Amino acid sequence: MLKYTCVSASKPNNIYLSEINWLFQQFPSYQVMGAKAFKPTLDNSWKIMQLLDSPQKKVKCIHVAGSNGKGSTCSMLASILTESGYKVGLFTSPHIKDFRERIRIDGQQISEQNVVNFIQKIKASELNFEPSFFEITFGMAMEYFANEKCDICIIETGLGGRLDATNVIEPILSVITNISLEHTAMLGDTVEEIAIEKGGIIKPTIPVVLGDTQLHSIFEEIANRNNSNIYYSTDINSCSEFQSPLLGDYQKENLRTVLKSCDLINSLGFKLNNDSIQRGLDKLSQNTGFFGRLQVMSTSPLTLSLIHI
Repeated sequence: MLKYTCVSASKPNNIYLSEINWLFQQFPSYQVMGAKAFKPTLDNSWKIMQLLDSPQKKVKCIHVAGSNGKGSTCSMLASILTESGYKVGLFTSPHIKDFRERIRIDGQQISEQNVVNFIQKIKASELNFEPSFFEITFGMAMEYFANEKCDICIIETGLGGRLDATNVIEPILSVITNISLEHTAMLGDTVEEIAIEKGGIIKPTIPVVLGDTQLHSIFEEIANRNNSNIYYSTDINSCSEFQSPLLGDYQKENLRTVLKSCDLINSLGFKLNNDSIQRGLDKLSQNTGFFGRLQVMSTSPLTLSLIHI
């Protein structure tokens, strides 16, 4: 017998709704405006970080870019680190039901009050520049993670990488999942041009993990220019010893990328082991809020979870 469960968010309060509506109306959003919302410069992000007393310098980050799989890769890494005993900030986009899904610590969404306080702070600042919705949201996340003293933060890029608003951080590790034709109006007409944009998250001397892509030479050139060591998910021959709730061959590749990243994270002073990795995979939704729109919750009996939008 097939069973269904339904996942939905609780109703937000009126003040929160008012401030969120202002945020969506005041600042250009890619979901609303498309390519016009994309700003090919990091100037506004740097100005916001300065306004907020540089929260990006107060936390350690892992930066994840790619055309597909970066959301699930971010969530798996965050859940594994949580199960390893660390306080983990997670910044992803877009949200499905509630804006607060974008900003979490150990799976818990940022509170409505924190969102209200931040938006009111920005409104009171009377900025002399016009940041985008995404730039403001990223600033909110970084200030929240810094104030909450996260041990490590997993940061997903929005569009591209080189000129993405998130690219003001100095990560301890960069991760690039894969490359395909996307957002060509902003990132380029070929996969090679898009790869160059995604590779813009590679920082001097910072190691980078590369997922399954046929564009190794482009990333190797960028890494060499930055004196950065590059590692490949294909170094992980098999991930069969781990059971993932995420199905599909492409998710197996994402898992290999995550496992290779875990190797690097271990070398950077964090302590992960096979047990915490498996627990992180088992508790993926609990620790990060990650849900597929149709997700298997149990196989006995077969139970599917539907995201209610």
